Amino acid sequence: MGFLTKLFGVKQEEEETMTKLNIGIILGSTREGRVSPQVGAWVKEVADKRGDANYTVIDIADYKLPLLGEAGADASGAAAWSEIIAAQDGFVFIVQEYNHSITGALKNALDYLREEWNNKAAGIVSYGSVGGARAAEHLRGILGELLVADVRVHPALSLFTDFENGTDFKPKAVQEDSVNQMLDQLLPWSKALFTIR
Repeated sequence: MGFLTKLFGVKQEEEETMTKLNIGIILGSTREGRVSPQVGAWVKEVADKRGDANYTVIDIADYKLPLLGEAGADASGAAAWSEIIAAQDGFVFIVQEYNHSITGALKNALDYLREEWNNKAAGIVSYGSVGGARAAEHLRGILGELLVADVRVHPALSLFTDFENGTDFKPKAVQEDSVNQMLDQLLPWSKALFTIR
């Protein structure tokens, strides 16, 4: 095999690997009666139509992650949490606004890991009375510290216009466009950061 064949063969192999990015859709709430599973399923449905990456819903509630450092707590889910996050090339965070910030469960889950987050990209889909905007801004600061590059486009869902009775998720048609625009930014950033990991 000649030099150029080797060179182009390797390049083609890298490109094929990079077109199959793993993007984790992280549900940021664990409380009973939460609506994040509805939002996460919808984002995955929109994303899967694109066929450009492997999208997986990752539910923090599926992992035993007590308060970090809590004495005598059962943190048996920490290893599986580390493994699933390490396997992702990028993330979409489903963020609900609690008291003008993110949930304690999401902050705790973020704090459990460090290197598994590093040099990856993220998009944010938030919801709340003002579209979850304040929670999204708090999350951006945390992601920066974890070396996660967040993209600019941010679908913000309103409890008043995108949910019926605050519980049944019925997004306005424009929201699907917003999710696609966010993913249009997320995937190139995820590919770029893949090259430095």
